[in-house]
Amino acid sequence: MEQVKPTRMELMKTKAQIKLAEQGRDLLREKMDALIQEFFKILNTVSTSRDELDTISRSADMALLVAQAVDDPVTIRSASFATRRAITVDITGKNIMGVPVPVIEKKRVSKSMLERGYGVIATSGRIDETAERFEAELDLLIELAETETAMRRLGSEIQRNRRRVNALEQILIPELKSQAKFIKNAIEEREREDLFRLKKVKRIIERKKRKAKEKRTLTLQNSSSG
Repeated sequence: MEQVKPTRMELMKTKAQIKLAEQGRDLLREKMDALIQEFFKILNTVSTSRDELDTISRSADMALLVAQAVDDPVTIRSASFATRRAITVDITGKNIMGVPVPVIEKKRVSKSMLERGYGVIATSGRIDETAERFEAELDLLIELAETETAMRRLGSEIQRNRRRVNALEQILIPELKSQAKFIKNAIEEREREDLFRLKKVKRIIERKKRKAKEKRTLTLQNSSSG
């Protein structure tokens, strides 16, 4: 506080800083509330998709076990090599409350029996079912990659906003208010001292006037007596 100039101009400046800091805190709170709403919307979607993925994954694993137990291993391996292909995705972006999140555009992995590339006659329905379930699992995994990335980025932004709000609310604003109080008290103390000095000077002047008046009165009396 020793470096603060206790002037009215400094007090006005500090009050303006307090107002600006409080406005910034309120805006950050509003943004954080909106981000939290968006976060929970995505969280609900992610939770549902994860449950669905868990179900599809178990179903795909079970279908593969059944196929491996019944069908010829060479046929299964040939079918797996025939269906192996690269998956192309286009990643763009969008903003959610100012937070950049990815948007994954892709062609569906799921294919019809004729599109998978293996011989329909040589393979069984069990292999078709296995391929279908693993394709569905892969489709859902790609969707989850988008939503989970968005959720993580929103969560990080919420944490950053919370830290900023806390810094304003618990550190900066209290410091500025304490500074404003110090300046106000210093100004009031100085004004009291100035008032005391003025009163003292006024008393001295009045005393001098009274003495001068008494001297003149005494002089007049002496003149009258002579």
